[in-house]
Amino acid sequence: MASLNVGNLGEYLREQRRNAQLSLRQLADAAGVSNPYLSQIERGLRKPSAEVLQQVAKALRISAETLYVRAGILDAERDRDEVETRAVILADPSLNERQKQVLLQIYESFRKENGFGIGEPAADEDDEDGTGITDEVAGGTAVRGTRTADEDDAGPRRTAG
Repeated sequence: MASLNVGNLGEYLREQRRNAQLSLRQLADAAGVSNPYLSQIERGLRKPSAEVLQQVAKALRISAETLYVRAGILDAERDRDEVETRAVILADPSLNERQKQVLLQIYESFRKENGFGIGEPAADEDDEDGTGITDEVAGGTAVRGTRTADEDDAGPRRTAG
């Protein structure tokens, strides 16, 4: 069977799986796909759907968007800087999973504030009190995002979750 042109998706998946210290079988079970199918994806013999990539990303606790770019589903040039930034954060071994997710949420809130969010609505749906500040919860800790110019630069506000 000839290798399909799916970029370096398979290599990347194998690397992420090994970094997560998961066997092929463990990842296949967590993602809800068969072991042989996942093996074929890693070897570049199969091109998975966006849905399968999303399941695998969730099981690996990485960005599905990164996998979409590597699989050629999203245009790599469009958001290269964002994808690379996310990948670096997710690959940092000095951060735990909760810290990575909180950092990604803060990063995304700053991107939205600067007009670079994905499919930004005119007003944030979670902005119930009209302050322009939204609560995002990561690992039981509420992170207050989208600050106004009047707030100090002490960082995100944390509240008991």
